[in-house]
Amino acid sequence: MTTDRERLGAVLDRRMVLRMAGWAGVSAALMPRLALAAQSPELLPRVRAVVERWVGPGKFPGMVASLGRPGRDADYVARGSEGFNDGDAVTADSLFRIYSMTKPVTGMAAMQLIAQRRMALDQPVYDILPAFREMMVQDSYDGSITALHKAPTPVTIRQLLTHTSGIGYTIVQKGPIKRLMEAKGLVPGQVSRIKLPGIFDGEPVRSLATFADRLAEVPLVADPGTRWSYSMGLDLMGRIIEVVAGMPFDEYLRAVIFEPAGMTSTFFRVPAADAARLTTNYGAIANTLIPLDSPDDSVYLDKPAFPFGGAGLVSSPRDYDRFLRMLGQMGMLGAHRVLDMEAVRVGTSNIMPARISYRAPSGGPAGYGAGGRVGMGVEANIFGWSGAAGTIGMVDIAHVLRSQLFVQFMPPDANTLLPEFQTALKADVMALLENT
Repeated sequence: MTTDRERLGAVLDRRMVLRMAGWAGVSAALMPRLALAAQSPELLPRVRAVVERWVGPGKFPGMVASLGRPGRDADYVARGSEGFNDGDAVTADSLFRIYSMTKPVTGMAAMQLIAQRRMALDQPVYDILPAFREMMVQDSYDGSITALHKAPTPVTIRQLLTHTSGIGYTIVQKGPIKRLMEAKGLVPGQVSRIKLPGIFDGEPVRSLATFADRLAEVPLVADPGTRWSYSMGLDLMGRIIEVVAGMPFDEYLRAVIFEPAGMTSTFFRVPAADAARLTTNYGAIANTLIPLDSPDDSVYLDKPAFPFGGAGLVSSPRDYDRFLRMLGQMGMLGAHRVLDMEAVRVGTSNIMPARISYRAPSGGPAGYGAGGRVGMGVEANIFGWSGAAGTIGMVDIAHVLRSQLFVQFMPPDANTLLPEFQTALKADVMALLENT
C-alpha cells in the first residue's frame, strides 16, 4: 500500500520545480509613484486578507508577507504561529527554509568576483575546475547515458548562473541519468530526516570539492548554451567561488554578503540558540498538512553534507528583505556598500546566452540573471526567485521596491495560496497609486 509519505514524494518529484521556476511580479508600470503613496495606515489590506484567510485550523499555522519601499524598512503582515504544535507567534524574525531563494545569493556572490575581475562571465569552467574540460552530452534529453557525444563548446560561468550549461538536476531529471547522479551522491539539498521517495534520494557527498569532481563525470543533458534547464549550476558555483576566493564557500558568503548586510539570521545550519525561531515545514497532501521537519528535531540543526549553493539556506523575512533592499540600492545599504554596483547591475539584468528563451510555467517571457528570473515588458527590472517550500522574494530594481511571502509547505503549487498572494499584492499597489 502506498503511504502518504510516498505519495508526497511522488508529488514533489513531479511538481516542486514548477513554482520554483517562476512567479508573476508586480508590474513595473504601477511602480513610479509608490514611494509617494505610503500615506495609508494600512499598506497591504488585500495581502493581509489573503494571509488571514489562509492561516488557521485546517489551513496554515502562520505566514509572513512584506512590502518594502525606497529608503524604508519593510512593512510586514504576520499572522499565526511558527507551527501547529508551536505556540510562538510567527514574526519577521522567524526562520524559514528558503530553498531555491538561495540561488540569487550564490549568484550575487559570483557576480562580486566577476566585478572584481577575478573571473569572467564567459570564462570556461575548466579554467577553474579542470575536470570540466572534456564534457560529454546525452544524445537525447533524459535518455541513454551511453549514447553520448562530446560537448561542442565548454561550459561557462554565465551558463551556470542562468541554468543553460546543460548540467542536470537530481529533482528534475528522470530515468538513468537521475539514478546515476544519485549513485554518485549528487544530492544538493535536504528536506527532512524522513526519507521521502523521489526527493533528494541517495546519500550526498560530504564536500563541495567531491561534489564538483563527481558532477564532472556525469553527462550533460543538453549541449552547453542551447536550452534553459533547471540545474545544479548554482551548487557547482559554490565550489567555483571557494576556489577563486581561496576560502570555503559558506565563509565567503558570510564575509562578503551576510555580515556587511547585517543578515544575522541567515544560515546553512541553524545554531542551537536560534532553533526556537525555526518554523515547521509541512507536506501538503490534498487538504492535509503532514509535518516534514520540526524545529525540535530539524535536519537543519545539523551540519549539512556541504553548503548547498542552490537550495541550502535558512533565513528570516527581515534578513532576506535586507538582501533584496541591497540589490534595489545597487549594492548599498544605507551609507555602506555591500556589493560593487557592477555586480548588482549585471547580476539583476538578463544575462542569458543569445538565442535562448525562458518562459516560466506561471508567467510570460522573461530573461534570467544571476540565479533569478528577470521580468520583461510590464515586469521589466523585476528580479527574484521562489523556494520549494512556499517562499517568494522579488525586487523592482528600477524603483527600489521589494516584496516577499514566507510560508512552509511542499510542494508550493499544492493549492492556490501563491497566485492569490500575487493577485492581492498587485491590487494593493494599484489602490495605493490611485489614491496618490
